[in-house]
Amino acid sequence: MQDLIFLRAWLAVCVLCLAPQSWAAHAYAQFGDVKYPAGFTHFDYVNPLAPKAGEIRMVPPTRPTNFDKFNPFTLRGTAPYGLGILLIESLLTGNSEEPTTAYGLLADDVVVAPDKLSATFRLNDKARFHNGAPVLAADVLHSFTQLTSKLAAPQYRTIYAEVRGVTVVSERVVRFDFLTPNPELPLVVGGMPVFSRDWGQSGGQAKPFDKIVSEIPIGSGPYKIANPAMGRDITYVRDPAYWGADLPSRKGQFNFDRISFKIYLDETSRFEGLKAGEFDFLREFISRNWARQYTGKAFASGELVKRAFENRNPGDFQGYVFNLRNPKFQDVRVRRAIGLAMDFEWMNRQLFYGLYKRVNGYFPNSEFHAEGLPKPDELALLEPLRTQLKPGVFGLAPVSPTTTPPGSLRENLRQAQALLREAGWTYRDGALRNAQGEAFTIEFLNDQPSLVRIVGPFQKALEKLGITMTYRIVDFSLGKQKMDAFDFEISTLRLPGTTAPGGELLELFGSKAALTPGSSNVWGIADPAVDALLQKVVTAKTRPQLGAAMRALDRVLTHGYYSVPQYYGDAFLIGYRPRPFVLPPTIPPYYQPDTWAMSTWWASASNK
Repeated sequence: MQDLIFLRAWLAVCVLCLAPQSWAAHAYAQFGDVKYPAGFTHFDYVNPLAPKAGEIRMVPPTRPTNFDKFNPFTLRGTAPYGLGILLIESLLTGNSEEPTTAYGLLADDVVVAPDKLSATFRLNDKARFHNGAPVLAADVLHSFTQLTSKLAAPQYRTIYAEVRGVTVVSERVVRFDFLTPNPELPLVVGGMPVFSRDWGQSGGQAKPFDKIVSEIPIGSGPYKIANPAMGRDITYVRDPAYWGADLPSRKGQFNFDRISFKIYLDETSRFEGLKAGEFDFLREFISRNWARQYTGKAFASGELVKRAFENRNPGDFQGYVFNLRNPKFQDVRVRRAIGLAMDFEWMNRQLFYGLYKRVNGYFPNSEFHAEGLPKPDELALLEPLRTQLKPGVFGLAPVSPTTTPPGSLRENLRQAQALLREAGWTYRDGALRNAQGEAFTIEFLNDQPSLVRIVGPFQKALEKLGITMTYRIVDFSLGKQKMDAFDFEISTLRLPGTTAPGGELLELFGSKAALTPGSSNVWGIADPAVDALLQKVVTAKTRPQLGAAMRALDRVLTHGYYSVPQYYGDAFLIGYRPRPFVLPPTIPPYYQPDTWAMSTWWASASNK
């Protein structure tokens, strides 16, 4: 998602073959709500006078054990964290205030046709790749062609599925044509990563895209890689000749001379590294660590700070996810019964120190979360699908089971037994069995050792139903391979909340993605009603229309019981070293802490 500026008069000559322009601007907003006018100098939440100096050392918020490639766009392997943000840019760029608005980056003008079936971008004359070559329309076309080929990760073909084609209009003008008049599509293509045609060239020959592994991407971003070697740690160095430093959408950002990411194999050595001064910034995801470890001399003296950063982000979805490709999980009664065995209230008291809230639905703590009975705007979307939907969808939205009195785990397990009995599973000969005598077992794919203590109570409750759950503990790389191949029964998934849902949901919940190895539809959800509502989401023309479509989608997904909802936190738990840094006085409403820190903080006098 990204940015733009008013088309000059000469552009009209270049695009005479197009329909008359709808509007041309420095920005594009899906719903027309642009905060910053043409000629703005910087975003309000940055310091335009921030000095360029110093270093910030971080730990990736993901769980890699190493990285084995520099190509972030292919399926196999793991690329280093930060590469896509720091090295590679797009035509437009979003900000942390406006969910569905983008401003010019590589492009300085955009025009959307009146029929919404095309968007034309003019590239900034100053835009340069790291090899000194100008960023041209041919590079945009090349990037699109590579990303949508079968050699790239499959999610890109889903994301850009509604793009009919890309045309090089002139050296610095490129047009995207769309299959449907979807107002989100200019944002989607505006956010497409753009890299040089020279990347992967060897002896005048271009390597197949999936064979580009050790070659560093030729991008146009504010940083380059300092140590181009595979491994666990990576350092990015600021490009002093970065072409876009004074753009309004870049001013006051990316202020550190060096940004490093260190990878640790376990949480203990990671936290000890923070205390020992090996790095400066750590996002904590484990409540027990937050409650117990972030104390002592270093915190008392102010050498380290423990801070929960507030935000207005929607809640993350996190839950146990079923692989519906497995026959034993295809009965909704079975999935619902398994969900009744999780006692969140006990876990929050005994394991999480009361830090978390229960996830309800797939879009918690947001305007997209379905509650109660369907509202009229939801019903208008659901009624045409009535014959494809369960009758319950038109009733109350499901809420996650609770053991708060008068509820109890015992009562929930009674309900679970009844559901399992209806589905043909009964307890006999020491286990829950189907009519063929097969015992009900579940293998939990786990690439996070810290989850063992959390899954334990769930495992014991399932035992009371006669279900045996076993662990398959793997490292991050093998876990990713298995999830990409849909080779699992149950695992855990976290989806960051979003203020601007759109085409990426096709990759998460669409039927086509369910059949594509490497897609994000790990459940295998293939439901025509879900597909129909996804189309309503991506074609919404107003924010209220988007909200109605998302709530209707949430309602249908929740009634499918495809997951066992877990928990989320409403603040970012951060441990950091304060003395080397200055934080901007304004914290934006919608942000991810790692990106916010590396892009808007700056070095103090002691860190130069």
